Amino acid sequence: MTLILNNDDIASVLTMRDTIDALTAAYEELARTEAVCRPRIDIRIPTSDPAKMYQWGTMEGGSAAGYFAIRMKSDVVYEREYGGTRTEEKYCVRPGLFCGLILLMSVENGEPLAIMNDGHLQHVRVGADSGIGASYMAREDASVVAMIGSGGMARTHAESFAAVRNIRRIQVYSPTPANREAYAAEIQANLGIETIPVASAAEACKGAHIVAGCTDAVEPVVFGKDIEDGAHLTCVGGTIDGEALERIDRSLRLGSAPAPVGIPEMALHDEYIAYEANNADGSPASARQSRSRSGRAHGVIAEDRVVFLRQLLDGAEGRPGPSAVTYSERGNIQGAQFFAVAGRAYELAKARGLGHELPTEWFLQDIRD
Repeated sequence: MTLILNNDDIASVLTMRDTIDALTAAYEELARTEAVCRPRIDIRIPTSDPAKMYQWGTMEGGSAAGYFAIRMKSDVVYEREYGGTRTEEKYCVRPGLFCGLILLMSVENGEPLAIMNDGHLQHVRVGADSGIGASYMAREDASVVAMIGSGGMARTHAESFAAVRNIRRIQVYSPTPANREAYAAEIQANLGIETIPVASAAEACKGAHIVAGCTDAVEPVVFGKDIEDGAHLTCVGGTIDGEALERIDRSLRLGSAPAPVGIPEMALHDEYIAYEANNADGSPASARQSRSRSGRAHGVIAEDRVVFLRQLLDGAEGRPGPSAVTYSERGNIQGAQFFAVAGRAYELAKARGLGHELPTEWFLQDIRD
């Protein structure tokens, strides 16, 4: 039988520790070339509204350990001003609804094992990435977090940092006071960590050992002038500014997708690759976005100061010293994340008897393609 698993099913069984462990194993498999993935690929098409575009995104990967997965997203994307910041917004069908699915397959016999909502898993896997980065690069005594943002990603990041360091205080900034206050109350209640809402990103960074950008902004949210010596940085929403980039002493990249077989020149560090249809006037679908997407996505952050996870596993130096400023990022290996974490969530849900079963025969046919 093929399982249909929704976000509630996944949230009820998948812990942050499960996710960190599954991702760590997958990254080690990638380093040994026992797993493979490709970069995220987006397809962009104009809509009838010149301020919006349709975006289809996929990322995929699999492992000799047994699972393959592809994650698919169907979004209408646009930008707006919010709290003085330019943000990227998206929806499917109407605002407030989203379509993200994971198809999990067996590499042993090709069987479709599960179709899963990606929402909860998406937030947990991104948070876990930053936790893995902090486990290698943040100070051993790191206890104070500056959280820039108060949404779902900020929640899973608090959980992941607490899983790898003894976090005693979180200082959270979000442009909307009610949102940062609600976040502070929730995190303090759920994790038992003192969480203080503050009035600016600069105030959040005071005394912080870990600084996390977790917003939907399309512009810098972490600034070099606010960062204290010895801090570890990560930014999964918004960006870091030029001064913050210059202050990085060592950057950790968890990995890059390999080149296609026989085409080594296609080994790219780009976070994603995009293909785009044009508007009727010949301009790209993304041309009316304030931040043009027609160029290439960012590659390696602080490339001249980077260390890859595979190098750390081979004994390379990570954090240079207690006063060093460090950074961590995933790279373009999202596809590996989804086979690893979806596979673990499937195992846990199946053991608990969760989800809705559909006959696998519905997905099979006797006509060869």
